[in-house]
Amino acid sequence: MTAKQDAPRLSDLMPWSVAPLRLGRSWVRAPDRATLRARWAALVAAEDAAERERLFRPSRARTLHSAVGQLPGQATPTGRLYRASGPCPEPVRILHGPFDQQWLLPDHRLIDGARPELWRVADARQLFAVEWGQVPQLSGPALTCSALLPDGRSPGGRPGRIRPLYRRPGGREPNVAPGLLALLSRRLDRPVAPTDLLAWLAASAHHSPDGCAVPLTTDPDLWDRGVALGARLLWLTTRGAYVHGADGGQAGDRPRMPGGRRPYVRSALPDRGLPEALGYAPEEEALLVGGGRISPVPPGAWDVHAGGVRVLSAWYAERTGAGAEPPEAGSLAALRADGWPQEWTSELLELITVLALLAELRPQCEELRQRTGDAPQMTAGELRAAGILPAPVSAHRPASVLDHHEEGPEGQFALL
Repeated sequence: MTAKQDAPRLSDLMPWSVAPLRLGRSWVRAPDRATLRARWAALVAAEDAAERERLFRPSRARTLHSAVGQLPGQATPTGRLYRASGPCPEPVRILHGPFDQQWLLPDHRLIDGARPELWRVADARQLFAVEWGQVPQLSGPALTCSALLPDGRSPGGRPGRIRPLYRRPGGREPNVAPGLLALLSRRLDRPVAPTDLLAWLAASAHHSPDGCAVPLTTDPDLWDRGVALGARLLWLTTRGAYVHGADGGQAGDRPRMPGGRRPYVRSALPDRGLPEALGYAPEEEALLVGGGRISPVPPGAWDVHAGGVRVLSAWYAERTGAGAEPPEAGSLAALRADGWPQEWTSELLELITVLALLAELRPQCEELRQRTGDAPQMTAGELRAAGILPAPVSAHRPASVLDHHEEGPEGQFALL
């Protein structure tokens, strides 16, 4: 194996990873909050025990009688669901798949595998790297980053591993192999912060036969260039929530295309019902949403794939049910928006903007990877010789978060 092939894997550099969320029932997630509130209202309105159970859809992990505590940071009831009443838990914004921002009922009683260790470290300083499996014959990122808590689910059925940048709240204790940042700082002759490494990962990580590979350059100028490019990618994928070098990392403007290239609604999207189909007119650079029309939408935005599917098509299908088996009549999943809210149009315009700007950066990412491959690198073998790899077993486990108050089942205090 040559040095060029001996690039470390993301799993080496960010040892602690968490499996994707396992919801257990699809109705706890939706593209809009109103749908989630309607589903909750229907559940608690069911006074007949059998009907409530049918709506809930019990599993081995969760039934109406399951006793579970709150998710960290969420002020939701902890009484058993068979007697639940009252207002809907406040939905929270999450990242569904690589690019789709949706809403989730953050109630631990409703979710089979909510991954409390993720919620425990999710705050305004946290960033999440999600590693995606490669789908044969289809392009797609090996890694995406989010400021929202990601569910790690992939539209193509290949879930990703979730790797928080920090192991503790408040941006404390980076989820980085111990000693790696100090070694990089010495080799590059400049300070390397956790966010610098994440930016480099965003720009340089790529698929390999045995996982997400991360070539680590030892060329200081190339490193600076990659970090600057990765910072731009982080800003885009977090929709402006993250700004490299800002205090706390959070404070940016949302992405916008320059004037003249900014997508606009040229023909109104339906205000009643849902658009029947999604299409693209390449010669006019127009996205056709039923009878509605948005342009300009550059081919690069339309062609972006992730998780084995076209991103814009997957986003549309999540809101209209296009191409999916219809949910069972009378189920909570069958309760969904019967019209196209204005907020979806705004979200679609922003997603088009993000995808277009990401597509413009793709040639720079390819050039960076080519130049990195031709330049000196820090190999996995070198990291092993320096005692950085393998990371200690403790680095693969969640950190203890003792200053986080959580309520246990039936209002009891939880001990962490």
